[in-house]
This record gives sequence, structure tokens and C-alpha cells, in this order.
Amino acid sequence: MIADKPTQTSTPHIAPPCTIVIFGAAGDLTKRKLIPALYNLKESNLLSDNFAVIGLARAEMNHQEFRRRLSDDMREFATDSVDPKIWQWLEDRLFYLSGDFNDDQTYQSLKELLTRTDAEQKTEGNFLFYLATAPEYFAPVVRKLGAAGLTNEEDGSWRHVVIEKPFGSDLESAKKLNTDIKEVLDERQIYRIDHYLGKETVQNIMVFRFGNGIFEPIWNRRYIDCVQITAAEKVGVEQRGGYYDKAGALRDMVPNHLLQLVTLTAMEPPISFDADAVRDEQTKILHAIQHPSPEEAARRAVRAQYDAGEIGGEKVPAYRSEPNVAADSQTETFVALKLLIDNWRWADVPFYLRTGKRLADRDTEIAITFKHAPYSLFRKTSIDRLTTNRLVLHIQPDEGISLRFGAKLPGPVLSIGAVDMDFDYEDYFGKTPSTGYERLLYDCMMGDATLFQRADQVEAAWAVVAPIQEIWSKAAPGSLPTYPAGSWGPSEADELLKCEERSWQKTHNVADKSKATEKN
Repeated sequence: MIADKPTQTSTPHIAPPCTIVIFGAAGDLTKRKLIPALYNLKESNLLSDNFAVIGLARAEMNHQEFRRRLSDDMREFATDSVDPKIWQWLEDRLFYLSGDFNDDQTYQSLKELLTRTDAEQKTEGNFLFYLATAPEYFAPVVRKLGAAGLTNEEDGSWRHVVIEKPFGSDLESAKKLNTDIKEVLDERQIYRIDHYLGKETVQNIMVFRFGNGIFEPIWNRRYIDCVQITAAEKVGVEQRGGYYDKAGALRDMVPNHLLQLVTLTAMEPPISFDADAVRDEQTKILHAIQHPSPEEAARRAVRAQYDAGEIGGEKVPAYRSEPNVAADSQTETFVALKLLIDNWRWADVPFYLRTGKRLADRDTEIAITFKHAPYSLFRKTSIDRLTTNRLVLHIQPDEGISLRFGAKLPGPVLSIGAVDMDFDYEDYFGKTPSTGYERLLYDCMMGDATLFQRADQVEAAWAVVAPIQEIWSKAAPGSLPTYPAGSWGPSEADELLKCEERSWQKTHNVADKSKATEKN
């Protein structure tokens, strides 16, 4: 297929002058994602020359040591070859402050450094505070920023605060976190970040749905049989056992990543692409998702934990043998859910979600399966069943869109074969170096909150999973099913669909490997 030359409706604006303060700057997120993303933004000419980054963490370092450390890290984590001139530009604007997040003096020192940096770099008093910290620091850091006067917006300047997930651990804690931070900040100053929404395909869902007249008329219960959303990982918990054993797959993935994908797939057309117009429609979908009774929750939700197995020819340990995981842990590493949306567009159309660690492949995708065409035309032919039409939005590791439909096989006998038409972003538009954070950081600086969750969205999402959390909390010890590492999860997940005469679709990566095997 040949793609038309991309057209741009407008020239991208350079972000306004600002200073980014990264709390937790000595951690992995800074070196793996944030600094490479800022480098890519500069390479794309989207950062102002009046720009600075202040890293803040407990580790003792001066400015030069911080710069040397990040320079070394860029050799490993840059998404493409590093242009020395561009890196030097960014390196010259990196500063560091050592301090304890709970110490008032840290914020006075930060205020002094910001005043000095703001004057030297001419960042016009625009400050972006990025909380790359453990969740227990979110509210305390915001309170202390407010007490130091660092969240006050004066003389046309702005102050934005970015908070990484998780936004609470259940509905009550999410409400409390929202209450705490909104005592200091206005909602428009808060950017609750979800890196999944930085993926090109996720951003393209709205363009795909609402910018193409051939899809919107069939995007409803008349034509769609079911929607399946998969977020599969091959890796285990690695060094995050301490955190993960308290969180689990449900808390870690469903209220944020997966439900965000549900809302973008299911929402009604917004009146505009203004941030609140889009988020209003997403929130309506969250409120429309059925809250099942305890009995229904037990039937519609499956959990399991990975056991020892083999992935890629390599033996891997069971979850309970991972570092910092309890030997008798009852934490789930796999979740499969059936959701129903009570509105006119989606009545009786099931949304199946699954996510897990140590699965057979790494793949995140949204698969929309359409209803069969009437069989009557083919009843006196050799065709005994019709091809299922399927549209798949691939999110990672490869970003693109696939469409499956039926076509006549060559030859004198009437036979139908499945045809897959694949669109890959890299093949069509070329590779754009990306960490997934570029768009999100740029939007934070531009003041565009479209891809960030609002307080009511967060609470509505936790309300969806609350009945499941409640029923699982009452489960008897030892009742947690297991699945072999390297599989696609427990048999109970298959039964969730099988009882309705459906099955999980093969993910894009698995289907591609099957085709390659058949050709060989």
C-alpha cells in the first residue's frame, strides 16, 4: 500500500519558556524516559531556548556530576544516535539539588535555585514540577510546594504539577489524594500522566474514529460483536517485587492504562478536541460501565499468578520465587475481565480486557470483532462459515492498524480466505525516535490536558474495579489459580469467553509468527 504524503494543518508551536523540576531525578524514569524525551523534543525544535531542568533527589551530587551521569546514561537510553551539539545544548541547562522531600529547607533551597535559574535562563517564571517519586510522596510534596509559594501563578506565569500513576490504590485512597492535592492546586494545574497515552496509536484512535467517515457509522452495537483489549508482557516483576506484591495486576494496569483504552474506544464524539470536551466523554463511559454484584463480579473477573515456566527457550522462576515477593503471596499477575457498558451505542457488546506478566509474547492491542454478515447468500455453496471481520489497533511493540476481511480464493470453486491488510507507522511515515513521553511532556508545557486524567475520571475508574477488589479481598487463601510462564494465562480466562461461544483473538505478533511458520 502507498500512503499519501503526510500533510500538516499547522506548524507545531515551540513550547513556552520554562523550568522543569524533576523530583526523584536519580531514579530510572529520569534517565530512561524523561531526559531522552526532552532531547528528542529539542531535536524536533519544540523546546524554547529559554529552558532548564532541575533534578532533585536525596543522592549527593553537584551540577557537573549530575550532567556527567546523564551524559553516560544517554549512551544507553537514547532512542537514536545522539547529536553532540543538541546534547550539549541540553546538558548546559541541567542543574541539580540534593534534598529530602520531607524537609522544609529543601523547598527553600529549591526556591532559591529556581529564582536564580529563572533569571539566568529567562524562563519567565513558568515551572513544571514532575513527581517521579513513590506514591506516598505525592501529597506531601504538593503541600510543601504550596507552603513555599512555588505553586502560585503570578504575572502571567504558570505552575503545573505532573503526577505519575498510581493515583491511589482504591476508590477511597484516590478520593483522598485528589482532595489533598486540590487543597493546594487548581484542577487545571494538575497533570495525571499515563504513558500509554503517549503512544501514537492511542492518540490516533480519535483521529481514526472521528476523522474517517467509513468507520464511525459502524462503530456501535449493530455491527460490533465484541471488543478485546490485551496488554501482555513477557517480563516478570524484575526488581519491582516490593511494589508489585502490594499492587498486583488489577491495580497496576486496569484503572489507568486499560480503562483509558476503553474510554477512547467507546466514547461518543466530543463537541471539540478541547481537553475538557474529550475528558467529559471519557468520563461518561466510565460512569456507564456496569458495577456488577458480588456474584457477577466473581463470574466476570479472572485472576491468576504465574508459575515457573519457559520463555524463549529460557527457564524462568515462579512469581513467588522473585526477589522481594512473599513466599505465600496471593497477588495476581494476570487479570481478565468482562465489562458491559450501559448506553445506547454499546448495550450488550462485551468488552474483554486481559493483562499479565510472563505471558507468551509482548503485545498491546485493541481488537474490534464485527458481527457476521448474513449467511443466506452462501447457503447453497461449499462455504460453511464466513470470515470474521476484525479491526486491530496495535499499540506496542509495533504501532499500526490491521483490517481482516474475506476475499474469494483464486480457482473454479467458490472459497473464501481471510485477508489481512496491515498499516505500520514506521513503514508509512518513517521512524520517529520516541520514548512515549515526548507528546506528554510537550502538552504539559503547552497547557494541553487532553491526554491527562481529571479527578473525576480517576475516581470513576476506581469505582469500576471496586466490586472486583472487594470480592477478591474475601477470597480464601490458596484459591488463586496459576499459569505457566510463557503461556497466555489460566484456562479460566479462556472460559470467560468460551461460555459465550467466543475466544481470545491471536495477538498480532503471534499471528505474524504463525504466518511465517506456514511460509517456511
